[in-house]
Amino acid sequence: MPWSAAREHVQIDTQITAIPTPGVAKYVEKRIRSVLRFAHEPVLHARVRVLRHGDPAVAHPVTAQANLDLNGRLVRAQVSASTVEEAVDLLHDRLQQRLERLARYSETGRGRRVSGLPHEWRHGDVPTHRPPYFPRPAGERKIIRHKSFELGDCDLDEAAFDMACLDFDFHLFTERGTGQDSVLYRAGPTGYRLAQLEPHPDDLAPHTLTVTVSDQPAPVLTTTEAVDRMAAVNLPFLFYLDGERGRAAVLYRRYDGHYGLITPS
Repeated sequence: MPWSAAREHVQIDTQITAIPTPGVAKYVEKRIRSVLRFAHEPVLHARVRVLRHGDPAVAHPVTAQANLDLNGRLVRAQVSASTVEEAVDLLHDRLQQRLERLARYSETGRGRRVSGLPHEWRHGDVPTHRPPYFPRPAGERKIIRHKSFELGDCDLDEAAFDMACLDFDFHLFTERGTGQDSVLYRAGPTGYRLAQLEPHPDDLAPHTLTVTVSDQPAPVLTTTEAVDRMAAVNLPFLFYLDGERGRAAVLYRRYDGHYGLITPS
């Protein structure tokens, strides 16, 4: 069956939380199914969550998140807005951008300079509406999700592309030139900054991404010490050398106010 016809049969799992408005699930499915036409490969499955935060002080209380299985590759987007319809429409547009980027990158070839890489995208981009962090007191925060996976071996251009497709503000990977566990994140005058366990900027694999490199080695911490440091300085994430595992780790704040932990497998 051609993909143009098969997309009408893609399973879309929808979870609606704290939104009593009737017809939301149907609207979500309609908008998400309509964006699948921008996929250059079959979408095997889609999962969408839409929820409303209970805090009345939150400016954009509705969060919408989608995860697409693009023929084995995860494509993710997350937005927040004032209303359900606005959030779902923003999610549609953000996914369209992700899928169009992937199609361009696939046509040109991974690892070569291509028009439309994340750091080049400006005009027409959907404004970022990050869901607000729930103001959970530091003493109540816990690590409620631990993800462990094999780090991808890639250069900075590929890391930036993957970070954009996943809609993350940081990306943990193995930098190809140095062979080091590294994290690329959005910061600094160029918009991208790299931190490594032991910085070796002269040994980085060839890349076109304009990036600043932290000259500070990653701190050596236990998981408990990392949690304590996060609580003390209120960072969005912390990149460190896990003294118990001997590998890099990233502890990050979730939008529910708790923590998530990412470690290499």
